Amino acid sequence: MKKYAIGLDNGGTVSKAAVFDMQGHQVASASRQTPLLTPKPGYTERDMEGLWQSNCECVRDVLRSSGISTADIIGISVCGHGKGLYAWGKNGLPAYPGIVSTDNRAWQYPEKWKREGTFDRLYPQLCQQLLACQPVSILAWMKDHERAVYDNIQWIFSVKDYIRFRLTGRANSEATDISGSGLMDVKNARFDRTMLEDLGIAEVYDALAPLCYSADKCGGISAEASSLTGLAEGTPVAAGMFDIDACAIAMEIVSPEQLCTITGTWSINEFISRMPILGTQIAMNSIYAIPGYYLIEESSATSAGNLEWLIGNCMENEKVPEGMTLYDHIGELVSAVDPAHCDVYYLPFLYGSNAHPLAKACFVGLTTYHGKAHMLRALFEGVAYSHKTHIDRLLSTRSAPSAIRMGGGAANSPVWVQLFADVLGYPIETVRAVKELGAMGAAMAASVAAGAFADYAEAARAMVRVNPPVIPDLEKSHIYQGKFAKYTALCRALDTVWDQFAV
Repeated sequence: MKKYAIGLDNGGTVSKAAVFDMQGHQVASASRQTPLLTPKPGYTERDMEGLWQSNCECVRDVLRSSGISTADIIGISVCGHGKGLYAWGKNGLPAYPGIVSTDNRAWQYPEKWKREGTFDRLYPQLCQQLLACQPVSILAWMKDHERAVYDNIQWIFSVKDYIRFRLTGRANSEATDISGSGLMDVKNARFDRTMLEDLGIAEVYDALAPLCYSADKCGGISAEASSLTGLAEGTPVAAGMFDIDACAIAMEIVSPEQLCTITGTWSINEFISRMPILGTQIAMNSIYAIPGYYLIEESSATSAGNLEWLIGNCMENEKVPEGMTLYDHIGELVSAVDPAHCDVYYLPFLYGSNAHPLAKACFVGLTTYHGKAHMLRALFEGVAYSHKTHIDRLLSTRSAPSAIRMGGGAANSPVWVQLFADVLGYPIETVRAVKELGAMGAAMAASVAAGAFADYAEAARAMVRVNPPVIPDLEKSHIYQGKFAKYTALCRALDTVWDQFAV
């Protein structure tokens, strides 16, 4: 009998479930949207109970649509966005709305820790820059602004650790997520109370759940979760991982020579290493899903989510030629504009920035000559330039890869994939069309935990198929080099005014 694994993927606004067989075929998928709450500028939240119910509905949907017997499900696992905070209260309820990774309310705390020298003292342990959206910053903000909530916290969770807790009733901090939180001694893979004391949040030490690793079994489906999801009680639940690890696992990133880029709401750019890389431009080192490796990451919330915003707000009534999807139509519009003759620039800072922490999205260079196609091209290019900013930092510390592997929303657009190849100057590899890449990585964790594969490398050999590379157009690459220089000059120039946007 065939065996299957389920992966759950919780992004910033959408929860997804997908069922995979042991050859990597996606059998069924389902999704639910959890409304994003923005009570104030810079705040992005969601209802934690509604999020849990959305996950349960997704699992029920995929079981029903796939027709698979629950007896053939060898396990389930979870991935989700990193950063943010999903706090569970001592009263057995969510302590506060879930805070998403695009939240910027705590932006002053990393600045303060740098100014006071706290960051420099702790950097050898943290192995990463501190960000406004990390739990460490949000908790410091909460201590100062929501003290009753802060004092009620029993467990500090990432989104996927929270969902796994609701599936099993067992609290754990999985390494890939907690090592990117600012709350962990990443160098030594442990929690350190004195480090938290230096950050002014010593009280949270006792709210850090026991550490586990991505393919560990973390209990089974509880009776309550069984009634809500339709899964058999006791179905094994694997720890899972940060979604950027899950996507990398699902793209067969299993050796340090490789480099990948993931295009979602966040621009994720990463490779793996046996040791953290410190004292360089690189912002983030965290623990990777494969034991013995660190994930070397450059990222910001500046990627393909910008297109989804533009579509939702400016293209709802777009006339799409018969037989085409909206995304095919957008690709044609972008292709119709010569990059050499489009001096419009887009800074993709709707949700965050890799320039100034208060930077905002904007188009620069528009005239009455320009239309929708020019703006779409500028957006495609701006997202690619943002990725290039991060990838250049990564490559300053290592040898060049033979190709860059690409996943996420932009990887589904042949026009955007070619543009990435031209902007970055490297061949771009994508993987076999798997709609839910993060969920596949989570399902691979469940499969390894269940013993279907010895490790992630074996799972990837069985489940992942890599497409032929897309080769850069050298003439266009030369054009984009000049345009990227203008893009970076615009970012630097606007850095001088963003402080006036502080609230």
